[in-house]
Parts: sequence; structure tokens; C-alpha cells
Amino acid sequence: MHHRKPRSSNKTAVRLGAAVTAGLAVTAVTGTARATPFGTHITPRVAVAVDTAHSHADRIHVNQSDISFAIHEYGPTIAVTANNRATAVATGCSLQNPCRSVALSYQIVTTAGANARRINATNLSRAVNEHCPACQTLSAAYQFVVATPRLFHISSQARGELNDIDRQVDALRTSPLPIDQITRRADELAQRIKTILDLEAARAPRTSGTADPLADFVPTVTMHRHIR
Repeated sequence: MHHRKPRSSNKTAVRLGAAVTAGLAVTAVTGTARATPFGTHITPRVAVAVDTAHSHADRIHVNQSDISFAIHEYGPTIAVTANNRATAVATGCSLQNPCRSVALSYQIVTTAGANARRINATNLSRAVNEHCPACQTLSAAYQFVVATPRLFHISSQARGELNDIDRQVDALRTSPLPIDQITRRADELAQRIKTILDLEAARAPRTSGTADPLADFVPTVTMHRHIR
């Protein structure tokens, strides 16, 4: 079994993960920081985040799973594209020896500025049984987009809580629980993530006054869920 967990992206660099059997993870950010009389100013950048979990079970590898848990924390952006996918495939197993394939992908993206509410977000899951009538497949993709008017960072306390959830998601990778219970547990962990991010967004910096062009921008957390 292959387990891949992309970590937080570097906010001022470009990083490309190598293609592996479980899929492709990419984080790309372009932007510059320049000194001003009032400190360092971060120029808005273009950001791309791609995360996948891909599990493939067959008669040789009967019980397979893949988990992805990624946090991409961006500041002011010109444009953000976020793509999160989970794919579970079971193929060619027999009634006497059925396959089991589980793929879970959790993606968190934070972005700020006037364009933060126009993020291009895609969140998909796909489960396939090929010539495998008794096989079990579960693919679940969870995507969380935090949009704020001003530069925002997830607090160290929240990161600790998210790291704990990451470990619990990891435990589902080898869990013997039935598929319906794994689905329920995955949903519960997703709701916990949403609660943590809602509390973080509530403390995010707001606009300075009614004359501010972002005065009507209330920080939001949008959760996308797709399960097959």
C-alpha cells in the first residue's frame, strides 16, 4: 500500500511533486516580496494546488488504500486554482476473494484579497468496480476554501488540531471497519475540520472601514464534499 501526504506549500516558491503510483500532487505559487517604508509588501500572486488520492486493488493486491491530507496557505492572490480528487478502483477480483479499495483526499486552501472569492475550485471523487461484483470501493474528496479580505494565517493551535485529524485520517487507511463506517468517520473528521476553520476565519483580519473597497467582504469557509 502506498500512503502519500502532501504538506503545506511554500508561499514564495514553486514546488512540483513527482508523479507516483498514487497520483500527482502539485503546488505552484508565483509572487514577490518587496521592501517598503512600512515594511515588507507581498505582491499578489497566482497559485495552483493539486492533490490526489488514488487506490487500485486487484487480485494480487486485494486490499488497497491511499490517503492525502494537504494544507495550502496563500496570502493575497491574483488567481487561485484548487483541484482535489479521490479515485478508488477495484478490478478483476472473484466472489470468493473480493477486493477492497479506499481513497480519501482532504484539501485545505486559504487565500486573501479582492480575488479570493473567485477561486477556481474543483473537487471530485470516482469509484470504479471492473469485473468485480463483490468488491468494495470508497472514494471521498473533501475540499475547504478559506477566503479572507486580508492576509491570514492558520494559528499554531489550529494547526495542531489539524495535525491530530491528519493522524486520524491516516488511521482509516488501514482500518478494518466496514466501508459504511469508514464513510461515516471520514465525514465526521471533515466536519471537525470545517469547525476549526470556521473559528479561524472568525478571527481573521477585517477591513478598516466603510471606505474600504472590501468593506462588504466577510471571511468565509466553503466546504466541498464528493463521495462515491
